[in-house]
Amino acid sequence: MTAVNEDQRATELTGHVATKAPRARKTRGFGSAGPGELVIRYVLLVFVLFISIGPFLWQLSTSLKSTSEDIYTRIPQLWPGDPTFDNYLRVMDAIPVWTFIGNSLFVAVFQVGGNVIFSTLAGFTLARLRFRGRKIVIGLFLATLILPGEATIIANFVTIRNLGLADTLLGVALPGMIATLNVLLMFNAFRVLPEEIDQAAVIDGANALQRFWNVSLPSVKGTVAVIAIFSFIGAWDDFLWPLIVLTSPDQFTLTIGLQYLSGTFSNDQRLIAAGSMIAFVPIAIVFAALQRHFFKGVEEGGVKG
Repeated sequence: MTAVNEDQRATELTGHVATKAPRARKTRGFGSAGPGELVIRYVLLVFVLFISIGPFLWQLSTSLKSTSEDIYTRIPQLWPGDPTFDNYLRVMDAIPVWTFIGNSLFVAVFQVGGNVIFSTLAGFTLARLRFRGRKIVIGLFLATLILPGEATIIANFVTIRNLGLADTLLGVALPGMIATLNVLLMFNAFRVLPEEIDQAAVIDGANALQRFWNVSLPSVKGTVAVIAIFSFIGAWDDFLWPLIVLTSPDQFTLTIGLQYLSGTFSNDQRLIAAGSMIAFVPIAIVFAALQRHFFKGVEEGGVKG
């Protein structure tokens, strides 16, 4: 009996070992990466950073180099040997910078205000109100995205001239006071808001304007900030349209005025770089002031889950 029991125990132990579950293999999560993948990622990030920030750093470096320093060396020197702000003072002596900045601010304020007000109202109307022909209007807005800006620039100029606004800053600002893309951005931001919010406001007796101002608008402030930033950058950096509309030097915006730094007989890259940095400062200020709302607005309109 003892021998039989020992054989049975050995058989049970052997079967237990045979049926023991195999050790689970370690698997990496979706967001994790191995050492080789991390190296590739960082190399790509550095490459993209170099392409994005490199030209800006080179312009900044050139604007700080003195006239005694050679900017065409075989080995590029990113850091100036003798940094100086004389180039910025020379730009202000060469062109009326403050006049051009004031003109650009006038155009930018009108375009930012127009896009924030009209695009927001149009987006709310298309997203939260129900009326006949609503889908046709949305389709027309989408269709206009196919046309490049150059296709309508002649029609815009003829309209501005017939209105008597040629060679005026208002004529420069008027066509850009509402953009199709901004309307669609606001439409998408309002569209994802829960319908129950509007229904509760209607039960409380709120009309469409009250629902827009008190209920829907506070929820899409981030998208409004995105529209404000994009509108300001577009108005500030625009060159072709002001060049067509404006003819008087005292009405020139900064982008047009900077072309005086590149003359026929003199072409100092230091002055051009300094002028570019002067034009960049307002954009940096606006983005720094609205960056918190900007990144919040990027998330609005995304997939909820």
